[in-house]
Amino acid sequence: MISNLAAGIQAFTSNAFLVGGDRTVLIDTGANFDITTTLEDRGVAPDAVVLTHTHPDHIGNVEAVRSMCECTVWGYDTSHHAVDEPIADEEVLRIGDYEYLALHTPGHKDDHLCFYAEEPGILFAGDLVFQNGGFGRTDLPEGDRETLIESIDRLLEYVDPSLNELHVGHGPSIDTAPYGHIELAAQMARQL
Repeated sequence: MISNLAAGIQAFTSNAFLVGGDRTVLIDTGANFDITTTLEDRGVAPDAVVLTHTHPDHIGNVEAVRSMCECTVWGYDTSHHAVDEPIADEEVLRIGDYEYLALHTPGHKDDHLCFYAEEPGILFAGDLVFQNGGFGRTDLPEGDRETLIESIDRLLEYVDPSLNELHVGHGPSIDTAPYGHIELAAQMARQL
């Protein structure tokens, strides 16, 4: 069960995906809304927080979640104050009921990760790609268009047209032909 706790929030935030199952994990915490009340209303506390990257809109609620459930926050860059434990490139993590492969995908930010579970065909892409060929900004510090293109190409080496769900950092999740959205992002990133 995957639900976006930031759905409907009218504030500058990223999506914050609660993944239920054997190991309840929050992927990104969002920012600028009361996530702890949302979690309490659902009667759930995550076992861990996993970060796609450390831009403020993705980690703004980290301290509130950490205080609520005393959970560990995992991410690529442990030198960042929000990250307790490291996730290495190609490390396998248990999220919900499935094993996810962590893929280091810089270009939007140096510490960016995507998480892919091949068996159910689920990808959490953070701010690497979005619906309809959208892709992450490269005009912020650590952003680099060529590196972003390389990361999208790398992602396409792992996922294939059988992908069932694409969960992104902003905007709606995609469950109809999500692979095509990634292919389109690879094309669009080369055109601008």
